[in-house]
Amino acid sequence: GWGVTPPRHPGAVPTAGALRVTQDPGEVQVTAGDRVALGCQVEVAEPWEKLRIEWMKDGGQEALCATRLEPATPVPPAPCAPRAPHLHLAWQPPRATLSLPRAR
Repeated sequence: GWGVTPPRHPGAVPTAGALRVTQDPGEVQVTAGDRVALGCQVEVAEPWEKLRIEWMKDGGQEALCATRLEPATPVPPAPCAPRAPHLHLAWQPPRATLSLPRAR
């Protein structure tokens, strides 16, 4: 079977061999109505064409936003819709930031 080695860096996320994603912050607890920004840094050892990225909520029980990114292409206008049209995703390679104007 396949195993996943726990990350050595607290904000690191398990990924494929040539790719490493670091979240900042690794996890955050918020109150309804709070403004939140969740960032991640994508580090690659080889050229890539598409990256599927997903932000989870409730301890990994539900996807808050899931989308595909390309290295030099801007994010589509509503990358998290229809699930969460109120979210804003900024993609400035190698950094992606998901912003929630008011957490729910």
